[in-house]
Amino acid sequence: MSGARPPLPPFTPETARLKVRAAEDGWNSRDPQKVALAYSLDSRWRNRDAFFSGRPAIVDFLTRKWQAEHEYRLIKELWAFTGDRIAVRFAYEFHDARGYWFRAYGNENWEFDEHGLMRARHASINDLPITASERKFHWDRTAARPSDHPGLSDLGL
Repeated sequence: MSGARPPLPPFTPETARLKVRAAEDGWNSRDPQKVALAYSLDSRWRNRDAFFSGRPAIVDFLTRKWQAEHEYRLIKELWAFTGDRIAVRFAYEFHDARGYWFRAYGNENWEFDEHGLMRARHASINDLPITASERKFHWDRTAARPSDHPGLSDLGL
């Protein structure tokens, strides 16, 4: 066992929001090894058209992702929750190796085990090309989103 990752299910409105923010902060670290620790050893993923399971596959996937998505910044927002499940909507901005900017929009469905580790993640994502002047996510990329930075709803997303 890899240790508990509070908050633990069953979720309340407050603990579900905390879990979502913890996931956002982890992903914004862009550290595949650190992020993978939030998932069960046999976690099952669907990300766009990719299906895989297990922490080594998660680390590999995230390593490739953040090698291709530069200046990555993510905002997640709680959509719904019950028991051991949470649904979120999210958006993130990045640019590719050629310097073209994108905003990716999506939804995720999460299922957690009794230790608070995510055992299933299903993500549907769409990319929208944007210009640098259309970016909305502005904070130091080496840090988590500041608490005073607007969320998705506040940004009209």
